[in-house]
Amino acid sequence: MQSLPDGYRALVLGATGAIGGAMAAQLRTDPRCAAVRTLARGSTPALDFGAPGSIAAAAQALHAEGPWHLVLVATGMLQGPTGNPEKRLAELQADHMAASFAINTIGPALALAHFAPQLARDERSLFAVLSAKVGSIGDNRLGGWVSYRASKSALNMVVKTAAIELDRTHPQCVLAALHPGTVDSALSAPFRGAQIGRPAQDAACDLLAVLDHLTPEDSGGFWAYDGQRLPW
Repeated sequence: MQSLPDGYRALVLGATGAIGGAMAAQLRTDPRCAAVRTLARGSTPALDFGAPGSIAAAAQALHAEGPWHLVLVATGMLQGPTGNPEKRLAELQADHMAASFAINTIGPALALAHFAPQLARDERSLFAVLSAKVGSIGDNRLGGWVSYRASKSALNMVVKTAAIELDRTHPQCVLAALHPGTVDSALSAPFRGAQIGRPAQDAACDLLAVLDHLTPEDSGGFWAYDGQRLPW
């Protein structure tokens, strides 16, 4: 991460996932990175987007370890105990939609609310969340996956709105929503992820490279792993 100050400090939320783990691993190989802190359900402190109180508690516990120059939210839910992604509207269930928003929208939004104030104020900083191209309203040509699409679209709005506010207090900060592409991971495994996806290490490298080249004028944008700006 050549654009960040020498000795930058990084924080990865959701580091037990394939992409989050790969990002943390890559950052640890960067001699310019002074520290990489990772949080997940089993970490100390614990971070669970299904338990909103844990987000505030984790931020409070880590406050003295900042300021952070790079915060990555690498979480996401496509299916789970509440069901699978819907193929048609008739399959829509309230509990599955609520769970999708809890993990894909509300959790990252609360992470922004509690961790963004810990970003470095007088130096360049980056805050990125994993979104998905299927969350693009303008690019939606197939339909389906209502809960997942809607939760990622809502996440994109959170990113855009938060970027406007952060610009007032952290003018050198870049906030971005990132589309990693199809990655061989637990999330994509039921959908031929191992066959059509690429390694998480490749996705992590691409996403960090995209972030490294974004400017404050790009803050609030929605970007693909290849650097393409995606439509809302």
